[in-house]
Amino acid sequence: MNKSLVSNFISAGLIVLGISMTEPYKVYILNTGLFALSGGITNWLAVHMLFERVPFLYGSGVIPIHFKEFKIGIRTLIIDQFFRNADLEAFFNGAGETSEKLGNALRRAIDDIDLEVAFESLMDVIMNSPFSSLLSMVGGREALNSLKSPFVEKMQEYFKEQFANSKFQNQIQSAFKSVLNDEAIRAKLEDLIDQRLEEMTPQAVKEIIQAMIRKHLGWLVVWGCAFGGIIGLVVTVISNY
Repeated sequence: MNKSLVSNFISAGLIVLGISMTEPYKVYILNTGLFALSGGITNWLAVHMLFERVPFLYGSGVIPIHFKEFKIGIRTLIIDQFFRNADLEAFFNGAGETSEKLGNALRRAIDDIDLEVAFESLMDVIMNSPFSSLLSMVGGREALNSLKSPFVEKMQEYFKEQFANSKFQNQIQSAFKSVLNDEAIRAKLEDLIDQRLEEMTPQAVKEIIQAMIRKHLGWLVVWGCAFGGIIGLVVTVISNY
C-alpha cells in the first residue's frame, strides 16, 4: 500500500468534504484538509527531490549530484580490496585460465568489500542536505540504518553482475595478451574496472537506492499530512474564538 498516496487522498477528501459542508463545521474541516494536503505534498516533493533534480529548486537531486563522489569511493574500495587479496604472480604461475581466475578473485573481493562505508557516505550526503530536518521527523539517520543490510546486498549483486560476466572476462583475457609485467597488469586492470564502473549510471544507483528508501521515507508524507491537519485545525479553532 502506498502510504503517501493514501495520506494525500484522505487530505483531499477532507477538502471536498469541507467544501460540501455547511457552517459552522465547514471551515474547520476545509482548513484541516488544506493544511494536511499542503504538508503532505511538501514532504512528498522533498522525497522526490532527493532523487530528481527539479528546475529552480535549490538542493534538489542530492543523490544524482553526488553520484560521482559515490562512484569514486566504490572504485577505491574495489581496487584496494582486490589488490590487497590478489597475488598476481600466483595467477600466472598457477594452472587455469587467467581471466577466469581473476574474475573469481574479483568476485571474492566484492564479497569482502566494506560496502557499509559506502552506505555511511551516502547517509552523510543525505543528512547534510536540506532535507535532514524533514528526515528527523521519522527518526533521522537511525531510522535509515535499517536500510544498511539491503543496500549492501543489492550493491554486491550489482557489482557481481558487472564483473562476473563473460564480456568482462574476455576483456581481461585480451588485455593480458599485450602486457608483460605486474605493474602493467595492475594498470590495465584498473582501466578495465574504471570502464566497467563508467557503465554504472546515476539512474542505476538511484533505482537501487530508491526501491529501498522510498517506502521508509513515505512516512514523511504521512506525518506531513498529520501535522499539517492538526496545525490547520488548531489555527482555525484559535481564529474563531
